[in-house]
Amino acid sequence: MDNTDVKLSSDTRYKGYDRIMGNISWLLIALVALDIKLMPTEQSSTLFLTIFSLLLFFYNLNARYGLLSHRYSPFKTFVDLMVFLAFIVAVCWYTGKITSPFMSLLYLILMATALTQGRRITYFMAGLAISSYILLASVDFRELNYYLTHILEVFPYMLIAHLGAMLAGEGEAARQEVEQLSLTDEVTGINNMRNFFLLAEIQERIATRYIRPFAICMIDADGLKKVNDQYGHFAGTALIQQVAKIITASIRSSDFCARYGGDEFVIMFTETGKQDVITAVQRIVDAMAATPFDFEGISISTTLSAGLAGYPEDGPDVRTVMANADEAMYVSKKSGKNRMTLFTKSMKAGEAAPPLS
Repeated sequence: MDNTDVKLSSDTRYKGYDRIMGNISWLLIALVALDIKLMPTEQSSTLFLTIFSLLLFFYNLNARYGLLSHRYSPFKTFVDLMVFLAFIVAVCWYTGKITSPFMSLLYLILMATALTQGRRITYFMAGLAISSYILLASVDFRELNYYLTHILEVFPYMLIAHLGAMLAGEGEAARQEVEQLSLTDEVTGINNMRNFFLLAEIQERIATRYIRPFAICMIDADGLKKVNDQYGHFAGTALIQQVAKIITASIRSSDFCARYGGDEFVIMFTETGKQDVITAVQRIVDAMAATPFDFEGISISTTLSAGLAGYPEDGPDVRTVMANADEAMYVSKKSGKNRMTLFTKSMKAGEAAPPLS
């Protein structure tokens, strides 16, 4: 998965977290309002609880609907959690300190941190929660046994933080594995077509807005059926993997490729015209012809047929350029294989342009 995939996935995930943080904010405000309504408190305490609730209310409005409403990141979620922790500790101070009904909300903060921030931040937040608990417990001087008893009550915070961090780590690893499987081809490890079109759509928007070219190459392995018939389907799989390996080794990090299906592949060369990538595509074709692959001690050689088309001269969008590159690739097939053909408009009229060999 490349950096673009990671950013898209992260934005989507933290957008969901942001919505959850907003719901937690409203819940905390509602709980304090209910406490003010139902529980008898001193007038000064009621005043402070009202002020804290208003501050959280305006923070949430700004975070969810104001200047920060369209920013989604781990840091914003971390700031939300810090605000919630400060709010809970402040409310506990005026509603009974460690006997406050809001003390248990510290567990909510720890679990939310574990699920959104990772192990280190979770341990840091656990340290703040424990420090807050000690502060609330030590306001009034009591006998030694009182403090010893309440020290034991700190351990659940530590245990929840540790287990939450471990579970978050396992969950993150599983999530990344699922994302990887959903975006890559299981045989070659390169992009599948779903991910290719996601990335290509971004490049199409850039090309349209800033008038920048791109080129698309369609590549087909020659003789896959012959390899399957002669050496078996595992040899055919090895052939497909060899093509993917040569392609990925021959393109820039800013370009991307995918397995189109069977033994056919597609490459998008970003921000460059088709005339400028002829050498790169030819290098892929030549490398395949010159590099036999080993299968169970047998050296197998095969070739590639390629077609190349570009934006904007060969189409107004990605799918049209792909279709024209595919047309050029079939010209290479019909012209003897092991070659590359540039798409020309004459191909649509039924006239085959001479391939580049």
